[in-house]
Amino acid sequence: MRSKLTLAFACACALTVALAAAATLHAETTPEPPAETETAPQEIDQWQIQRKIDRYRYETWRWQRMMGRRLTRSLQDPPADVAAKIAVWKRVASKTRARAQNPPHKRQWLCIHRYEGSWTDPSPPYYGGLQMDVGFQRTYGRGLLSRKGTADHWTPLEQMWTAERAHRSGRGFYPWPNTARYCGLI
Repeated sequence: MRSKLTLAFACACALTVALAAAATLHAETTPEPPAETETAPQEIDQWQIQRKIDRYRYETWRWQRMMGRRLTRSLQDPPADVAAKIAVWKRVASKTRARAQNPPHKRQWLCIHRYEGSWTDPSPPYYGGLQMDVGFQRTYGRGLLSRKGTADHWTPLEQMWTAERAHRSGRGFYPWPNTARYCGLI
């Protein structure tokens, strides 16, 4: 553990030195900006507009990845008005968030969780609030397993959506035979 911290500290120091050097290099080679013209405010506005759109797109994609859905890369029939386009992306992000926060079998997963363990249960061979083993996590939550580690490091929603993918694959509630019986699911 100590070697990991030392490595992380060394990387952080190297990154700081590199950023400082890049800032100095950038400052020395950057020519003076031209005098302000009427196009400068439009460029800033366009950048800010794109930034707002990107914020809603990235939020939409984060929720879609959690649900295991295809990402919405662009709008169908996008409006010509920029403000309307921002509003549409905001609405898409809001609807996607609402759908992601309410998995189809949320009540059932919460019942199973009540009999299984803590959402942060790190006890091998089963992890998290739905007690998923590593093979289950690898099959139905591969991206989360590689990014965050075992299920005890995932949010409850991420754990429920992983279980939902298993349910949709045809396994139903059978990976939790006893607790699913207690909940009246099998």
